[in-house]
Amino acid sequence: MGFNCGIVGLPNVGKSTLFNALTATAAAQAANYPFCTIEPNVGRVAVPDPRLAVLAAIGKSAKIVPTSLEFVDIAGLVRGASKGEGLGNQFLANIREVDAIVHVLRCFEDADITHVEGSVDPIRDAETVETELMLADLDSTEKRLINLQKKARGGDKESAATVAILEPIVAALQAGQPARTAIKPADVEAAKRLQLMTSKPVLYVCNVEEASAATGNAFSERVAARAKAEGAACVVVSAAIEAEVSQLPEADRGEFLEGLGLHDSGLDRVIRAGYALLGLITYFTVGPKETRAWTIVRGTKAPQAAAVIHNDFERGFIASETIGYDDFATYKGEAGAKEAGRMRVEGKEYVVKDGDVLLFRFNV
Repeated sequence: MGFNCGIVGLPNVGKSTLFNALTATAAAQAANYPFCTIEPNVGRVAVPDPRLAVLAAIGKSAKIVPTSLEFVDIAGLVRGASKGEGLGNQFLANIREVDAIVHVLRCFEDADITHVEGSVDPIRDAETVETELMLADLDSTEKRLINLQKKARGGDKESAATVAILEPIVAALQAGQPARTAIKPADVEAAKRLQLMTSKPVLYVCNVEEASAATGNAFSERVAARAKAEGAACVVVSAAIEAEVSQLPEADRGEFLEGLGLHDSGLDRVIRAGYALLGLITYFTVGPKETRAWTIVRGTKAPQAAAVIHNDFERGFIASETIGYDDFATYKGEAGAKEAGRMRVEGKEYVVKDGDVLLFRFNV
């Protein structure tokens, strides 16, 4: 199970350049004019995890299969998008389909690259996009709430339950606050079904010039402060550097990044932030054929984790043989961990932990 992130932002902030770099493709046209991305481009990328190589070496696996992450490059929004300005309606619909929003903000000066607002101000840009998303959410929720209230008054219990969730959301949107500020923890899953754009978790990506890739700059510091206040995530990258890295052979990338004072790529940082944002963790299966990573939501129990591999594993779940990654690495595999008493047999109520190496027992 992977997850997908919609890359949004104003035109010419580096969205498509970042998308191309992250997916190492030229699928999205990067050009210096608005609306060069007409259809949403989708790229699936492997999630880098150094633990995979260690596990595969111990398990003498023939191949390694990482889990994946999907990026959707959504064309630039402008003021008035919620009313159909630019190509607003089309792209707002695309944002509703993603799990999280990666909001790319221009945090660099460059006289050769036009800014749709005429100057560089990432906070203003963030507010412009957020406002358009809130206005679109408000338009859809006000209409929906009226219909649900009528059904609730007629005794429809399901409608009444939805009204209880939707009324505070509408009030928040009317007050200029995103939907996520009005959703109670107990209502998060139900609220997801409403497909509200401002209920989705946000990751701000500050696109800085190459010289600021390692340290950030004054623009990115302002964005980081905003993200902290909102409970959002924030990552500093240089789309220009990522574009260069994506063209290098794998063996040369580390040395290139080190020369720039960077210890990892922007992709690694975006993925780590995205995992934390969505509460995702990874478990592994190891065997002679392959070592494979699987992504689940933190708090998932063993049978539901097994279902990520195949529904039959959940349906006929008996138990899972479980070894923590550190134990698997320390004791050089299943036999050593078992001999050291570090392998456990867990039942249906076991909550899978990040790094668990699992072997499911099932019967169908």
